Amino acid sequence: MAKVTGFLEYERENPSKLPVQERIKNFREFEIPLPEDKVVLQAARCMDCSIPYCHSYGCPCNNRIPDWNDMVYKNHWKRALDLLHSTINFPEFTGRVCPAPCEHACTLSINQKPVSIKHIELQIVEKGWREGWIKPQVAPFKTGKRIAVIGSGPAGLAAAQQLARKGHDVIVFEKSDRIGGILRYGIPDFKLEKWIIDRRLEQMKAEGVVFETGVNVGVDISANYLNRTFDAIVIAAGATIPRDLNIPGRELNGIYFAMDYLTQQNKINAGDYIPEDKIISAKDKHVVVIGGGDTGSDCVGTARRQGAKSIVQVEILPKPPETRTPYNLWPTWPKILFTSTSHEEGCERLWSLSAKCFEGENGNVKEITFSELKWTEPDKYGRASFEEIPNSNIKIKADLVLLAMGFLHVEHGSLVKDLNLKTDNRGNIVVDNNYQTSVKKFFATGDSIIGASLVVRAISYGRKVADAVDNYLRNI
Repeated sequence: MAKVTGFLEYERENPSKLPVQERIKNFREFEIPLPEDKVVLQAARCMDCSIPYCHSYGCPCNNRIPDWNDMVYKNHWKRALDLLHSTINFPEFTGRVCPAPCEHACTLSINQKPVSIKHIELQIVEKGWREGWIKPQVAPFKTGKRIAVIGSGPAGLAAAQQLARKGHDVIVFEKSDRIGGILRYGIPDFKLEKWIIDRRLEQMKAEGVVFETGVNVGVDISANYLNRTFDAIVIAAGATIPRDLNIPGRELNGIYFAMDYLTQQNKINAGDYIPEDKIISAKDKHVVVIGGGDTGSDCVGTARRQGAKSIVQVEILPKPPETRTPYNLWPTWPKILFTSTSHEEGCERLWSLSAKCFEGENGNVKEITFSELKWTEPDKYGRASFEEIPNSNIKIKADLVLLAMGFLHVEHGSLVKDLNLKTDNRGNIVVDNNYQTSVKKFFATGDSIIGASLVVRAISYGRKVADAVDNYLRNI
């Protein structure tokens, strides 16, 4: 453990951020890391809590958090990095974009501010890059087995790296023009600059992973080709089908899915040419974001940087409480009010509203009508229901509407249909305990089997499917 009395002696200190008016001028990251000596003090707050729920409950990858906190406190940073990499492939991603369920499961968070786990994780891996400790881990031997990984998001990348390090020949197929999946195109640059992805991809290439972009598996190459050419195939596609809002006026111009909006801005940031008449811009517009999750928050931050006249984020659920309720005890994820850095940059947030219709002028959206909802008190299981309040229509100006209401399931394209893969009632691909689908040699993992989730959970699933595929190949 770290310092025995550290949690009594030191307060939590968060990294500072650039002022709002400065950071919204561009799409660069704006968090200022703590100095190393202060990181050591933050690690010293990790207490001897007997059962580390941060590791066993809070982290999908089961990161050995108390162990590497102890190493940071003792200034054994290289050992801390080794411990970190023993359970997670890309801590520089999660150290930036993870909502840190580990911190909410920290024993200190029962009645104090938790250990700064996320920031310590980021500091460990970034020091590793600066010191040159992170090098390609080339397998000492080759198995001669060929594996195709479909999708280059966090699950696909984790699976590919683990399999390559086990000596297999791995090819990653990505239908987009660049590698990274949601890391590349779904997460704004102000949360994750893309050179960070490229840095890790260079390591993977040196380890033998081959990347093929612009390949739509099932269309450009068939399921039969995959079956003939590879010893195993891993489907690691994201849950990309967005939830739509089919209400009157949906056909009006100016209404877009959030991911189309975010993806385009990331392409513009990367220097891609977008025809002027195709650009989705919030400049000088009244923007309404429908959906209160992280994707909606990312839309708020992007619209602010584009120069929106006003931004309103609307959520159908009631406003969360400031603190945990009796139905939401530690160490579970806290269902409380979170204010993101994008919210801090300026937007109005509204709750308990249901969109009824879009209204337009000359074919363009101009206004949205919402009705207010009355929610019941949660039952003993924490479940609540709602009813519309009669004659409670609220009209909100809207020149640009961004639908950020979550995602349904993996795309049921040619590959899923040609293979006749079994799916569940939510549209996710069904796998057994070894991540095998209903078709021999085909495995699936990540969002394709659980629906849209966290980056850290996708990495965890990528590592698990890699172990399952390796075991399969060694026993055929």
